[in-house]
Amino acid sequence: MNQHTVKSYGDELNQLTAEVARMGGLAEAQVADAVDSVARRDVALARAVVERDHKLDALHHDIEKKAIRLIALRQPVASDLRKTLSAMKLAVDLERTGDLARNIAKRALILAEGEPMLPLTRSIERMGRLVSARLRDVMDAYTASEVDRALSVWSADDEVDEHYNSLFRELLTYMMGDPRTISACTHLLFMAKNLERIGDHATNIAETIHYEITGGDMIGERPRLSALPNETDFNGGTA
Repeated sequence: MNQHTVKSYGDELNQLTAEVARMGGLAEAQVADAVDSVARRDVALARAVVERDHKLDALHHDIEKKAIRLIALRQPVASDLRKTLSAMKLAVDLERTGDLARNIAKRALILAEGEPMLPLTRSIERMGRLVSARLRDVMDAYTASEVDRALSVWSADDEVDEHYNSLFRELLTYMMGDPRTISACTHLLFMAKNLERIGDHATNIAETIHYEITGGDMIGERPRLSALPNETDFNGGTA
């Protein structure tokens, strides 16, 4: 390839990485704002999160289209191919993260119509802060190509599970103690499950970063609690 072609090819790869980073920043903001809308009972902020979700969908489609075009026209190999495939995988995880943040915001709108449940919303807020930090750290690892930082997020996945386990038990206690709280607690339970899943997507991203940089798969199983509770433990349904 001549110098112009090489530069153009490099620019396309860099643009793909930049768009994934931009999508990550938007996903981070969506999660943080969704959690804030719960903690502050902020209806306007919750609606804004719901309305902004389409931006993540658009970025996902744009990244996927550009990656497919790059593969078809440039036929990348080795690290360039891994970078292209990783961009597509990360876009999927980030789009799904945005969907989960939107779901939290929708439930925040419903909760705002009822009486405040400060002890429980504070628990959601604490879990949300942890998950937001995981997402921020793993996207920082992506933009800086720091595999060790990505591995730190991967190895700390059980902390999110521990928060979900604790919150699950707390919510069950409230529902059994006062049946009038069942409706609100159910919404909070789904929020907690959505946050736990966002943590899983952050871990997926860490695994993809490891693959992009090293070319190898993660060795061993993810750290995970042996008895993570599920909504079927009390109502036979799923999140």
